[in-house]
Amino acid sequence: QVQLVESGGGLVQPGGSLRLSCVASGFTFSSYAMSWYRQCPEKERELVAAITSAGGRTNYGDSMKDRFTISRINRKNTVYLQMNSLKPEDTAVYYCNVRILGHGYWGQGTQVTVSS
Repeated sequence: QVQLVESGGGLVQPGGSLRLSCVASGFTFSSYAMSWYRQCPEKERELVAAITSAGGRTNYGDSMKDRFTISRINRKNTVYLQMNSLKPEDTAVYYCNVRILGHGYWGQGTQVTVSS
C-alpha cells in the first residue's frame, strides 16, 4: 500500500534552516507529482510546495516563495523540502502528499517548531 514517511522536523531558532524528507513506497514514485502541506495550530492545512513527477516544475504557497525549495530524487523515492529563513509563523506539522487516481495519501507528518 501507499506509504509516505516524513522526517527532519524539530526545533529551530528564527532565521534557521531545516530540511524535511519524505520517503515514499507502494507506488511508482517517478510517475507522480508530490506535494508538501502544513497545518499550523488552529488553521486549515495549506499547500507549501509541489513538484512535478520529473521535477521540472515547482510551485509554492505565497508565504514560502524565496525561502523554501522542494526537490526530489526519483531513484531514492524521496522528496525534500529545504526551508530557510524560518519564522515563528512557520511552526506547523508538515505533511507529504501524493494524489493517485483522485485519492490523496498523507504521511504521519513531522513537527517543525520555530522559536527562540
